Amino acid sequence: MRFVFSRLFYVLLALGFIPLSLSWGRPALRWATLAFDVALLLAAVIDARTSPWPAGVNIERVFGGRFAVGAETEVRVRVLNNTPHAIVLMIKDEFPHLLKLSGMREGRVRVEAQSSAALVYSLKPPKRGRFEFGQIAVRYLSRLGLVWREARVGSAVAVKVYPNMRRAREAELKALGARSLVAAHRRSSWRGEGREFESLRDYVRGDELRHISWSATARRGKLVTRQYQIERDQTILIALDAGRLMTARIEQETKLDSAVHATLALMSAAARGGDNAGIVVFGRRIKSYLPPKRGGEHMDAALEALHAVEPEMIEPSYARAFEFIAANCKRRALVIVLTDLVDEEGSRDLLTSLKILRPRHLPLVVTIADRDLKAAVRDVPETVPDLFTQSVAEEIIHQREAALRLVEAQGGLALDVTAAALAPALLETYIRVKERGLL
Repeated sequence: MRFVFSRLFYVLLALGFIPLSLSWGRPALRWATLAFDVALLLAAVIDARTSPWPAGVNIERVFGGRFAVGAETEVRVRVLNNTPHAIVLMIKDEFPHLLKLSGMREGRVRVEAQSSAALVYSLKPPKRGRFEFGQIAVRYLSRLGLVWREARVGSAVAVKVYPNMRRAREAELKALGARSLVAAHRRSSWRGEGREFESLRDYVRGDELRHISWSATARRGKLVTRQYQIERDQTILIALDAGRLMTARIEQETKLDSAVHATLALMSAAARGGDNAGIVVFGRRIKSYLPPKRGGEHMDAALEALHAVEPEMIEPSYARAFEFIAANCKRRALVIVLTDLVDEEGSRDLLTSLKILRPRHLPLVVTIADRDLKAAVRDVPETVPDLFTQSVAEEIIHQREAALRLVEAQGGLALDVTAAALAPALLETYIRVKERGLL
């Protein structure tokens, strides 16, 4: 049994000291004051013991929506009073302390009879993952009003913090512009070098000769070019590296966090463009696999698959990941590997393993560069340590560039971008692949 004394108790206790001030030469008043104080204390204890949680009062925690990284979500502690009397409660909610608090998560709430009231505050998650709310701590007045009785209501609740889908959609709109907006309302009609015939038009200097329709040219008496529509229903598979190098932090998030939001932006664009997109998350072993599909439910499944993914301090196994892809994805796909490279050994492992994907699939290796690394080679060294730092940075950049050129030599595609430019560059490359009909 836990309780604290109320204001009424302290007022009565203070009143009890008045006779004590008049007790000079009157021992009876002293004993009477002592008896009053003991009786008051005993009454408070009995009051606390005989004041159970009021029947008809229910408290529940309600969330304003799904938690997402960097987005404020409202938390409402709602009190429903079904009793015939008004009640006063002091409420304190136990929220996950890693989440940033906005507002007051504790306060005094008065709830009239047969009505409800709520304590409202907001939380902003700084990272993805699973977080746990504790029970709701409540203090309520006892029957006589001498104490605040303490209670804990409800149960611990685990919540999931998902990647920020709004951030992914903003990256999609920024990269694709009007094409993304059009695709949201009707079937994709982006024109490129696909295999689906779309229309005929007059020849324009620069058109490839293989696209000239000689039969239409003979009928019209002038050169006519076949125009194709970008193919739909193709397969995109995103292989997300959750190994050691993806633990590197860029400002407030890891490289893996940037890759996760770029992945969602690409999946959204692929769905709007009529393609199927899937995810493979790998470290030393396969962590998660979402087969290629499209649709609203599939995006929800992607959020579920990515919300708790964390990088681990171990080297990834590209061979194991690509063998898994080759075994589970029989249809030709654009396999996008979101990773990072620093040393020659890691580059060699990636290049050797890429042979597993070729020639059935088209690999696109995307490495997430460090701005600090590029800044180190841009500035003129002023000291000997700066000179050594620049030398190491140049060597790392050289190895990265050499590895990416070897990827292209094997028939794949390569991209080296910073975390800030990752999503736009990835989406633009995806559209170029579609326009050129490389799948």
